[in-house]
Amino acid sequence: MKKYFNITLLIIFSVAVFSSCSRISSRNFSFAFYNVENLFDTINDPDIRDGRYVPGSDLQWDTEKYLHKLNNLARVMAVVDSTGFPSVFGLSEVENLAVVRDLIKRKELKKAGYKILHKDSPDGRGIDVALLYRPKIYKPLETYFIRPVFPTDPENKTRDILYSKGLVGEKDTIHIFVNHWVSRWGGQEKTEPHRIALGQLLKQTADSIFELNPNANILIAGDLNDNPTDKSIAVYLKAVLPVADTKPQTLYNLSLAPFQKGEGSLYYKSWDMFDQIIVSTALLKGSEGLKTTSDRQTVIKKDWMLYQPEKGPERPSRTAAKNYYGGYSDHLPVFISMHVLK
Repeated sequence: MKKYFNITLLIIFSVAVFSSCSRISSRNFSFAFYNVENLFDTINDPDIRDGRYVPGSDLQWDTEKYLHKLNNLARVMAVVDSTGFPSVFGLSEVENLAVVRDLIKRKELKKAGYKILHKDSPDGRGIDVALLYRPKIYKPLETYFIRPVFPTDPENKTRDILYSKGLVGEKDTIHIFVNHWVSRWGGQEKTEPHRIALGQLLKQTADSIFELNPNANILIAGDLNDNPTDKSIAVYLKAVLPVADTKPQTLYNLSLAPFQKGEGSLYYKSWDMFDQIIVSTALLKGSEGLKTTSDRQTVIKKDWMLYQPEKGPERPSRTAAKNYYGGYSDHLPVFISMHVLK
């Protein structure tokens, strides 16, 4: 993976400079992730494929529908953390910085005081990842946008991986990766090698952090377009089921146990758990100032976020597919809370 050598060096350097932790008084730190399903404005951008989300398209996308979408998303995001607002909130499928700014201005989210990390990626559809954070709780120190390159498919322009290293409570360092991996469009067999490459890239990057701090707090999250049991995650990223007897320098998948029990964050032919939160050993054990309050993520699923089709089970109420439906998203948010230890 020589193409990633430079970005890995940058991350290693930032770890070396800022990797130190001390204890502070106990309080909560929380993280959520939400694929917001095609959050597009109404402006036609000639550099991306946004043609369905403009006035006059088959969806008849206009200001009224755009504002309705923003209000729907804000309603969902406001109920993710029952104690308030998530300290840090990862997003995927946002068109640009402007739509994220419009989102956090909704009345349901305004009190959170979110700041934004975002950069346009080369994705042909124009969709990116972003990170919202509450600056009184999380202080970003270094941010990099890792641009995947596939040696066997160099023309594939996908989303960047957002890497943010920051301080929680001004003391404890955490490394956050926000992802939106290559979709299954075109078939699982054809697209799986791309997700395997992304799993390898993240594993290599996590290992480079562990080399400098074996007890590093690492959180990997996003829409991985694979389930926790698929090769890209289970074999190549090596994200495993949380256990009581944890091993050092290991990645534990907080979505695996819920998935094995039939839970999911989106529905196609059955419930899939593409939206995942994965943490390092230190976050499970609390050895570096932060400790998860559970060994599994929570899928936020309210009755009003779902709709009942004529056949099959309830599923997320989405904004649009072949037609406009006016729902929220085809994904559900996922959430994890943590204690900041003394």
